[in-house]
Amino acid sequence: MTAQLADAPRRTHLPEHLHLSAPMPGLAGYEDFTLTPLDETGVLFALRSEPAGARPVRLFVVDPEAFFPDYEPAIDGDVLRALGTDAAHAVRLVVVRPAEGTEPPTANLLAPLVLDPESGTAVQTVLTEDWPLRAPLAPAA
Repeated sequence: MTAQLADAPRRTHLPEHLHLSAPMPGLAGYEDFTLTPLDETGVLFALRSEPAGARPVRLFVVDPEAFFPDYEPAIDGDVLRALGTDAAHAVRLVVVRPAEGTEPPTANLLAPLVLDPESGTAVQTVLTEDWPLRAPLAPAA
């Protein structure tokens, strides 16, 4: 039986504002973002650049547990120390590439956004493990 998105784990405490300790690749100059839930389950979020300027950036991110229950990448200890958190408290979100034509939406499992939910400090880190850059997005079974 396929689990419904409504049955997915819910994020009850994520900060509204994120500060990236380093810009994401291709987004130099964008370090501050607003994280806005887009569904009632706490799975899908919009990540919008702050302040809204001449060229605002909006990305979609998801809680990977809702789609990839076996996704448990090892986060480098240096990354966790830089965020001021540990593996038990760090939150992972993954960037979603929207569907194009007949292609489904995909998630970047190779470079998750790792954040400390208390401070809102975050960083996108490239994992050393072999995770896909474009994993098809479908609710977990």
